[in-house]
Amino acid sequence: MRYNQLGRSGLFVSELCLGAMTFGGKGFFKNIGSVGQADADRLIGRALEAGINFLDTADVYSEGEAERITGQALKNLAVKRSNIVLATKVFGRVGPGPNDMGASRGHIMDSVHASLGRLQTDHIDLYLIHSYDPVTQAEETMRALDDLVRQGLVRYVGVSNWPAWHIAKAQTIAQFRGWSRLEVLQAYYTIASRDVEREIIPAIQDQGLGLMVWSPLAGGLLSGKFHRDEAGPKDARRANFDFPPVDRDRLWRILDVMRPMADVRGVSCARVAVAWLLARPAVTTVVLGAKTVEQLDDTIAASSFSLTPEEIALLDQVSAVAADYPSWMFERQGATRRPDPVGEDR
Repeated sequence: MRYNQLGRSGLFVSELCLGAMTFGGKGFFKNIGSVGQADADRLIGRALEAGINFLDTADVYSEGEAERITGQALKNLAVKRSNIVLATKVFGRVGPGPNDMGASRGHIMDSVHASLGRLQTDHIDLYLIHSYDPVTQAEETMRALDDLVRQGLVRYVGVSNWPAWHIAKAQTIAQFRGWSRLEVLQAYYTIASRDVEREIIPAIQDQGLGLMVWSPLAGGLLSGKFHRDEAGPKDARRANFDFPPVDRDRLWRILDVMRPMADVRGVSCARVAVAWLLARPAVTTVVLGAKTVEQLDDTIAASSFSLTPEEIALLDQVSAVAADYPSWMFERQGATRRPDPVGEDR
């Protein structure tokens, strides 16, 4: 297991992270998983054995039950608190009131104490704003996060599902005010959907944020269980929750290239899909969701082998996204801006 620096902080996290979205099975999240306490203990124990030191959850997962199960698992396994990096998120609706969601100071302050209680810990290593809030100003959110860091309740902060411009704005505000900076973005990224490469990855690289990848298998479509012109498995997550959106025609073209790479190694397409992500320079860690130890073992094994440069180039080509505006204009107008490798202007 390799460990990567989280943003520009001095914290190192495993390149694979165990996600707890399958824990609990309450409310809407029963469509994603219903892992109970005993199975969660086994999953977390197996992840720790494999060298994973990073766990990710959120207050909205199964109405708080995922946090409770995660916290209890760490107690049951007698895990030394300093040996793990524990992340959770705030934003989603946790009650019926008008202030029971969002990135306001009030909601953040209320939610952090609730999460700490469910997780049975005195601090959260990484606290993420789960979504972009079109109502709350970036100054209010960043000040609240800085206060949590100063109080010792949170050690590092980040965001999830934010647009590039808002990340840059919030980071600039934090720098100007001397507040805690954002260290990571958690975003949807997979070989089946590379939209994040257009503006978001350039923005976080410029601002020094790491990248946590969620749904690396595109909601299970890259597991290898789905085939063109066939209905997927009835027990698959996609059968009840067809998300995230994926261009299916493009997906089948990618799988046509990916399957032979998996078959020649005797591994799953899921393992190849995760290995492709681990080779991307912007990726800090890939969040793995699992219902069974067997599923977890399969994707953990992606860290033990590498695709060849030729295979990566082939996968890059078949999965490439078309340039959108203004990127295609940048390519046209800026093509001759840099000197060539020998130092002569073209």
